[in-house]
Amino acid sequence: MHPKPEILLSEDQKRIVWDLRISGPSARTALADRLDMHNGAVTRLSRELIALGLVEEHVQDQRAGRGRPIVPLGISSRGGYAAGATLHPGWLEIALVDFAGTVIVRDLEPFDSPDPRAFVEAVDRRLRGLSMSHNVLRSRFLGLGVAATGPTLAGDPTRRWTVDWLQGWRDLDLQRLFADYLGLPVWIENDGTLAALAEYYDSGLIRTCSSAIVFFIGHGVGGGIIVDRAILRGEHGNAGEIGRLFPGKSKRPSGIDLLAELQAAGADIRALNEVEMHQDTHAALIDAWVERAGEQLAVAADSGVAWLDPGAIVVSGALPLPILQALGAALERADWATAFPHLPRPKMHVSRLGSWAAAVGAALLPIHQLVAPNAER
Repeated sequence: MHPKPEILLSEDQKRIVWDLRISGPSARTALADRLDMHNGAVTRLSRELIALGLVEEHVQDQRAGRGRPIVPLGISSRGGYAAGATLHPGWLEIALVDFAGTVIVRDLEPFDSPDPRAFVEAVDRRLRGLSMSHNVLRSRFLGLGVAATGPTLAGDPTRRWTVDWLQGWRDLDLQRLFADYLGLPVWIENDGTLAALAEYYDSGLIRTCSSAIVFFIGHGVGGGIIVDRAILRGEHGNAGEIGRLFPGKSKRPSGIDLLAELQAAGADIRALNEVEMHQDTHAALIDAWVERAGEQLAVAADSGVAWLDPGAIVVSGALPLPILQALGAALERADWATAFPHLPRPKMHVSRLGSWAAAVGAALLPIHQLVAPNAER
């Protein structure tokens, strides 16, 4: 069951909005050339999109010129807004984004209940408060995305085999549960996949390459894949579940693995959001973990490059940004893709969003599903 979007766009309308999202503000004639559409059709469709509030004219200063000015079209931030929510062990994150994909607000509060009903109650309460305090209460709400952990069951994206600390979420129709409670359109997706969507937008990769692999190092280790600027979900909805490459009984490149090593070394730490406080006192331990994790992720990177030939690899996750940067550098140094050194390597990027990637990606999902011509894969 897919949520019914707030706005239904024709395929040609989607093509125009999507092109503007990738290319930026453009004249109607340039749009017509890129999309191989008649100028008259672009003019009519753009008029419809302006009426819907999704596209706007970017009036430029033409005082120095002559004749009728060219007025580029661009995505309108006033087209609506969407929300995203996710859980980390010990805290809840919520993000609001506008239609242009700009983050309006990021909100964090302590939360440790494994009950999905307690989660949706907290999300409802925070969404109401954030909508009022940021003056979007009367704006068009396009939907809520929820970043969940774990693989899907029987190819049903609404049912997931979540991690142990969220056992209460397992094998429930989460989409129906949350949508019925909120009375709003809700999308459920894997946190690594949504992190990939957020990183693809935030890094600007959406404008420079059509494919990317994202590693999301949170409580566990996961990832997401973008192919032809669409989310790659796979036959059963579990593309990017790279955690299966690292058996649970051995050392893994995961946040909980780093947490356990810090605890064994005597650090008074209970959650990933406390790692930053121990970077100086346990620098050698963290450096060793980064080198080992980088080599492990290099195996997954090598496989991903061999199969998908992506334009970029992104390191993201719920770790402090300096550790993510060190992990990206370690992955760059690792011995991978050396069998064919003459072939181009994907660009390496490190997240600027950190743990927020999943919540921001969840907020972007309703908008992405609305406008991306090939959103379903």
